[in-house]
Amino acid sequence: MKLVKANKNFLLKLIEEIPESQIEEVIDFILFLKHEQDKKLLSDLVFPSESSIDFWNNDIEDEVWNNV
Repeated sequence: MKLVKANKNFLLKLIEEIPESQIEEVIDFILFLKHEQDKKLLSDLVFPSESSIDFWNNDIEDEVWNNV
């Protein structure tokens, strides 16, 4: 936990030192990383639901539901 805090403090120090002209680029990069993290989280959630749906995707279930 101390290492994470130290890394965050180091990152904040670096941000303070960069020229104003590069701030937008840093923001874009951070948003890109966040977007990638969000995509992975979504993927991690979707995969189990898809595998459970596959359980019901078969000819027997289709025939039963066709007659309901």
